[in-house]
Amino acid sequence: MRDLIIIGGGLAGSEAAWQAAQHGIKVKLYEMRPGTSTGAHRTEYLAELVCSNSLGSNLADRASGLLKTELHRLHSLLLEVAGQSCVPAGAALAVDRELFSRMVTDRILAHPNIELIRQEVPVIPDGPVVVASGPLTSDHLSKSIANYSGQEHLYFYDAISPIVAADSIDMNIAYRASRWGTGDHDEGDYINCPFHNKDEYLAFVNQLRNAERIKLHNFEQDLEKGVTAGDDHFFEGCLPVEIIAGRGEKALAFGPMRPLGLHDPKIARPPYAVVQLRQDNLAADLYNMVGFQTNLTFSEQRRVLRLIPGLEKAEFERYGQMHRNTFIASPKLLLPTLQAKTRDDLFFAGQITGVEGYMGNIATGLLAGSNAARLLSGKTLMEFPQETMIGALCHYVTHADMKNFQPMKANFGILPPLANIPAKSTKRDRAELFVARAKNYMESFMLENDDN
Repeated sequence: MRDLIIIGGGLAGSEAAWQAAQHGIKVKLYEMRPGTSTGAHRTEYLAELVCSNSLGSNLADRASGLLKTELHRLHSLLLEVAGQSCVPAGAALAVDRELFSRMVTDRILAHPNIELIRQEVPVIPDGPVVVASGPLTSDHLSKSIANYSGQEHLYFYDAISPIVAADSIDMNIAYRASRWGTGDHDEGDYINCPFHNKDEYLAFVNQLRNAERIKLHNFEQDLEKGVTAGDDHFFEGCLPVEIIAGRGEKALAFGPMRPLGLHDPKIARPPYAVVQLRQDNLAADLYNMVGFQTNLTFSEQRRVLRLIPGLEKAEFERYGQMHRNTFIASPKLLLPTLQAKTRDDLFFAGQITGVEGYMGNIATGLLAGSNAARLLSGKTLMEFPQETMIGALCHYVTHADMKNFQPMKANFGILPPLANIPAKSTKRDRAELFVARAKNYMESFMLENDDN
């Protein structure tokens, strides 16, 4: 039996390697870092989290919570490690990003069926392979993928949020609270920086709109005007705050700065808008600015973000950055098993498929690694029911209309419609029905697959 090659040691590649190895397959896991840098990663660890340290809601009646339930049922390594490296984040699952990556690396290195090889793979190799090279795929491999597919990559510009030193936040102004009182700490898991009136909020919005941005590099120079003017190539789920601010004066107050459920105990009236910061490591000395992805120059980030109440003396341990993420035309290239339509032994997984979000990346890695192992073992490949969240995600990226194909996170909107919905059901009622149906379909599916 031939070894399975997995390209990329991110979330999807690490999960794929683990799943295949657990099935008894010998795996060669290739990771080009640290020899070849991406410009966005900072360490040599596997499964490094770049944009945020949050893996989404833990609540059972949320789409992200449902996907976690399914991944737990499927024995996901990375979800297990996330639970072991978590930090307080209210109803969300957030991790100490360095501890998480280090623990994943240690588990991969200790597995007898996995060989970690630190070098770039410039072309898609022959034989069984999972391409999980991520949105920051190297130029050489990108060209090889384009040559194989016969299609140009789709792409979008993605941004990451700044990280602030905790001891530089003015807690005489900022306050602790989790939305609607959820969280592990009595006072709340998030640090909140309040704008108490409309005028100071609008003054901040105006500065954001007019601040100097970093010029987009020569990724797609001929498209740069369209990107900066109309934001056509930004991913809607990860827009820079300055782009949101340009969509209307209240766009941020109804978006990442919405104040609902975040009462300031120092002030009788509710704040007009709030900037939230989430703990980024177990030491609690670093905090991530929630939803504040940005492409402002570093000097402008220092100037403008220090206009936020409580961050007047903020020390930035990491500035926000923007980079181009690439993903393939999955509806043309892939089956719901994540197998290439024209090559049985080639699989794709992770964000390069058009699945968005950390948990979605992990889920596709789990499926691709498991299916590659099943192929090598002569077993039938798995295709999860569309009624499950993992099945719905894989069905979406392999069946979407190419005219409107955008990266997709787990959400109830991609699941098949419910039947016999009660007339007066609420959104949460329908969510519970989706979850109950998904669990039933998952259990039935697992019973039909004898080695899970």
